[in-house]
Order: sequence, then structure tokens, then C-alpha cells
Amino acid sequence: MAEQQRTIPVYLLSGFLGSGKTTLLKRWLEKANGQGRKPAVIMNELGDVNLDGIQLGGQVHMAEMLGGCICCTVRGDLGYEMMKLIDEHEPDLLLIESTGAANPLDIIDAVGDASMLKRVELKQVVTVADAHHLQAQLEKGKGPTFRLMKEQLRCATIVLVNKIDLVTEAQADELETAIRDWNPFATLVRTVSAQVDIGLLEGGGAEQADRPSVGPERSCGCGDECAHANEHDRRDGHGHADPHHTHSHVMAYTAYFDRPVDSESFEAMMGGLPDDIYRAKGILSFTDTSSRFMFQYAYKQLDLMKIDPQGEVPDVAVFIGEHFDKAKLAEAIDRLIERSDSRLQDDSERY
Repeated sequence: MAEQQRTIPVYLLSGFLGSGKTTLLKRWLEKANGQGRKPAVIMNELGDVNLDGIQLGGQVHMAEMLGGCICCTVRGDLGYEMMKLIDEHEPDLLLIESTGAANPLDIIDAVGDASMLKRVELKQVVTVADAHHLQAQLEKGKGPTFRLMKEQLRCATIVLVNKIDLVTEAQADELETAIRDWNPFATLVRTVSAQVDIGLLEGGGAEQADRPSVGPERSCGCGDECAHANEHDRRDGHGHADPHHTHSHVMAYTAYFDRPVDSESFEAMMGGLPDDIYRAKGILSFTDTSSRFMFQYAYKQLDLMKIDPQGEVPDVAVFIGEHFDKAKLAEAIDRLIERSDSRLQDDSERY
């Protein structure tokens, strides 16, 4: 197969209207630019003018998705805009700021679709919550805004409880208790004006959602910036996280393959996936057929469709779920590779 390219990390910024997402985005961009990295941004607005984007000026490559919400009316354009930004500007990281009305689950699904065409991987879902607004909604305990804010928090890997200075200490504790009840796996940080260590956002919440490409040679792809480039842990990809903490609220897990796998072994692996992995998709090459296949997995059902992709499309599998054990999934993929290699060797010796 062709030489593996680097994987571009994708970070999703979620949160209700006025929570402080754009303030956080500006800080993130300043940090990335200060480190000599090249970020790109996709900004979504319900209206026809990107007022938040004006705040960023012309210092960043940006795609605007206006007149609708990413998760519904313009969702189909997200993958296209990601591909266009990557092809034209080759960024080091991609930040997606969704409208405050968006449900992160649908955007996560769209990023998974895009990863079948380009080497991109969702790293974190960062939800910013306005502490004062959330406290008011918590007291009501019902209504569409409350349900949406709850869903945005439930999907997060990292939660910034922002504008914490506008609530009392007792209210802040109450908010954290509620968020923990909805999402016990996310990292919680209390902030004012979205002041937070950007390294925390990129380095992981409870655990880094990163892993090397599948194959004999494993590389984190982060270049010289990775201080642990020669001390990789098999489970987190960079050694940045506690290798003993194997559970995380990971919404999407992406594995790239550098060679074909055995189709029967793949189907067996998919049949053994736990209930908390509820969707999977990808494009794979198999050792026992010359065709490539797209697969879709949902509700314990696996569908395979023969395809002939145009251009350089990687072999990739994207798994979507809640609270699943990344280490066990990584081990299952390793066993799939090992069984595929063994079967290929046996066939070669037989003939």
C-alpha cells in the first residue's frame, strides 16, 4: 500500500449559545500559532453572516458554514469543507466550532464519514457551559434548552464550566454534581473567560484519545513536538496518559490499516463488539478478495458493500460509542492483524 500519511487531529467545540466557545477558540488559535503550528477552523452559524468569524480576523484558514446547523441542514457539507481545507492548506490541526443549537453526536458521525476519505481523527469533544445559564436551566429541569445543554455535556470528553465567577461556590458544586451524573467520564474544569491550559484540551481528558496506525511500524505522527516520541505506550499512542486508566468517554475511535485483513476474521471481530460500541463504518481491503469494501455496522448488524474508491482513500475503521474500553478494542484489532497475517502465511506455504 501507499506510504502512510500523517493523521490530522480534529477537535470539536460544543456548547450552548453565548457559553464562550469563540473566546476559547481565539485562545486555542493564539496558542497554536505561537507554537508555529498551522490550524484551520470550520465555523457554523445559524444565520447568513459569520459574526464570530469576524473576531478571528484573517489570520487563520477558515471555512464558514452559514444558514443552518451542522447537525441537520448543512451536515452533508461538513465532510466537503474538511476535505477542502485539508487539501488546500494542509493544517496541523482542525477546530470545528458548532452552532450553539447543534447536537454533537451528529457532528461526530460526520467527522467519522470524513475519516474514510482523509486521515483525520476526532480527538476531543470540548463542551463549554455557561455556569449561570446552566444553573438556571438546572433549576427548571425541563424544556428543549435544558435537554440540548444536557446532551452537549453528555457527549463531551472535556467540559469547561465557564463564567464560574457568576455563581456561588455552592451552585458551582451543584453544577458539577449534575454534570458528573450525566457524564461521569469527562474532565471538568472551572473557568473564567474560557481561561484554560490548551495543552489539557489537546493532551486528553481522562485519557488521550489517540493511538498509532495499525501495522508493524507504529508512529504517533506528532513530529518533534511529542516529548515522549520514543516512549510510546501501546494503549494511548503517546504515553501522555495513565496507561492503567483504560476507560474514557470516547465518542469516536479511528484505526488506519496499512495492509489487507482476513474477511472472516474481521466479521468475527465485529460480531464480538460490546454493546457500548453502537456504530462503526469504514473502508477495508481483504486478503481473500481483490475488491475493496465499505462496511457499515449498527445494532449488531454488519453490512459490506463492494466499492471502487476514486483517488487515494485509506483503509480505515471508525468506531462510535459511549464509555467503551479503547484498550480492549485496540487489542481486538491487533488480534485481527495477527490472525490475518497468520492465515496469509499458511496459504502461502500451502501453495
